[in-house]
Amino acid sequence: MRSIILVGGKGTRLRPLTYETPKQMLPLVGVAMIECVLSDLARHGVTDAVLALGYLPNRFIEAYPSNTIAGVGVTYAVEPEPLDTAGAIRFAAQFGGFDETFLVVNGDVVSDLDVSALVARHRDRAAEATIALHTVADPSGFGVVSTDEGGRVLAFVEKPAPGEAPSNQINAGYYVMEPSVLNAIPAGVRVNVEREVFPRLAETKTLFARADEAYWLDTGTPHAYLQANVDILKGRRSERHGAVVVDGSWRHPNATIDPSALIINSAVDADCVVGSGVVLENAVLLPRAVIQSDCEVRSSIIGPSAIIGPGSRLGPTCVVGAKEHVAAASHLSGDVRLGGV
Repeated sequence: MRSIILVGGKGTRLRPLTYETPKQMLPLVGVAMIECVLSDLARHGVTDAVLALGYLPNRFIEAYPSNTIAGVGVTYAVEPEPLDTAGAIRFAAQFGGFDETFLVVNGDVVSDLDVSALVARHRDRAAEATIALHTVADPSGFGVVSTDEGGRVLAFVEKPAPGEAPSNQINAGYYVMEPSVLNAIPAGVRVNVEREVFPRLAETKTLFARADEAYWLDTGTPHAYLQANVDILKGRRSERHGAVVVDGSWRHPNATIDPSALIINSAVDADCVVGSGVVLENAVLLPRAVIQSDCEVRSSIIGPSAIIGPGSRLGPTCVVGAKEHVAAASHLSGDVRLGGV
């Protein structure tokens, strides 16, 4: 099966990390998120994918010049202007010449979802489109879906007000679609699949859904991005990821870590330097980050080539952008974001 991967968003909730790096290129325990997504899809028979690019497209193209990611052949469809989710799907499908049933995946979701079962449900119901569903406690930040006993979608409500959701089942960001769906999307204009296309398909009774309670995480916030890394470190997904986790943490072979440093549930990427007396807990250090002596970094993300001055206390939940320098003895906590364009 062929797939479209939606990777065109600006990742505003993860700024400042995403000013220079698309969120799908951020690493999960040393492996770019896009590689994790495509590796999972390859297990379900996806052989080719079109990356629907908009924001910083050259970061993907330069990183994977061989047009292969995690064993999946890829092509790059760069939007001439922002087209929103449905517009991006149509643009990428036409770019790739899609003329058979295809898969669409949000590129910032990591999941163990059973894609093969989703495709089977789609074909069994002769659907135009089928949505994967996941149950959450608070659905107000997501697209909420209600279905009948046969899985036909009755209502699709995008980000309802708290207490007004028709169910706790949300759009998991995995869709199976027929090429006929593309005919309902105007070319070259902004069209949203959740707010415009899915409600129309629900009205024609050709939209179905399948619930899947497998591991699922939208990595679009600092808290969720940290959680995705910690889940791998704690073994929840390490068998699929391939990370070599030692004592609950991962250290890139090229990282330099003082023997006195205490590393707990943390990922230390390539060419990082961790000084004496440092404590890292539930932290992610991106390549070339430097943590000088006697610092504590907890539940925080330190960007590429950032420097944390000696004696500093960070977290939770601090996000330090690329090349930022935090002064010695700084004490930062809460939703702190350091760094700009």
